[in-house]
Amino acid sequence: MNTYQETAIIKGNEHVQTNRRAAITASNLIRFAGLAAMLAGILFIVVQTIHPADILSSVHTGRWAIVHYLGVAMCFLGLLGIMGIYARQVEKAGWLGLAGYLLISLFYTLTLAFQFIEAFVSPPLSAESPIFVEGMLGIPSGNVGDINVGHLETIYSVTGAMYLLGGLLFGIATFRAGILSRWAAALLAIGTLLPLPLSSLIHHPYDRILAVPVGLGLAWLGYSVWSERRDKA
Repeated sequence: MNTYQETAIIKGNEHVQTNRRAAITASNLIRFAGLAAMLAGILFIVVQTIHPADILSSVHTGRWAIVHYLGVAMCFLGLLGIMGIYARQVEKAGWLGLAGYLLISLFYTLTLAFQFIEAFVSPPLSAESPIFVEGMLGIPSGNVGDINVGHLETIYSVTGAMYLLGGLLFGIATFRAGILSRWAAALLAIGTLLPLPLSSLIHHPYDRILAVPVGLGLAWLGYSVWSERRDKA
């Protein structure tokens, strides 16, 4: 074997090793995104169960700060997690999965902005403009009254629509793809729709309990990605 052949073999081995490292990295990134989805789903449930009352006196409490710090983390992890779930089944999810993915991503992005405002802006602003902060606190329940909160109420309503439609479409697409847990996908889709028939029976803030099935569905899908063993990335 001459020097040229040896050099070619070495370069070929290096190319194979590089491809293997790239494939392992891609697979691990998707698996860690599954872990992010698990954490996001758990935090989604925790935030709803420990959320203080939406009143002005709550804004200065430590519980308010903790809840909305966790809310910021939840949204960030949710963006990473839903991206990994979609990446794992992108070839099977089709246009329905893409639409659901984009809607859920926009939901997390806008919710992240609201959580950031409530965590870092509302507490100091409440001393300067308590009336405005009270109006913001009334947005989730629709009790803004005569307080001018700009377009925040409309944006919040659009965010809610993205949550409903995105969760439904993504759950259906994931169920149809058949790559990840279909039970988890069904739980996500059905849980997302629960507020529609039950909102008239369970009023705010008790309607926060309706977020539990969605959090469980997201965490379950994340676990399905995290625990999955594949021969190919």
